Amino acid sequence: MILSEQEIMNAICLNMAERKQVQPTQVQVQLMWDEDLGYSAEVIVEGRNQYLIEGNMKEAVERYMLTEYGRRVFRSEIQFDITEEMICIVPDE
Repeated sequence: MILSEQEIMNAICLNMAERKQVQPTQVQVQLMWDEDLGYSAEVIVEGRNQYLIEGNMKEAVERYMLTEYGRRVFRSEIQFDITEEMICIVPDE
């Protein structure tokens, strides 16, 4: 299964909204990739910036897969890649 860039951002928005106890619409996400640092995301919640590393992003995808698709996946199975946009590869059941 491949999650689009939008679904990755949705996963992060939902995860951060739950953690910060705000509405998902109050969360802004910018996905990033750097040759030295790898995959990351800048998150803005109530005017405060926070940077997530790849492990945090995988945690968000893990929760998103469970809540939205009813599938339990493990972080070690989740991979990010960049084609024309960032995607997330999750193994099929």
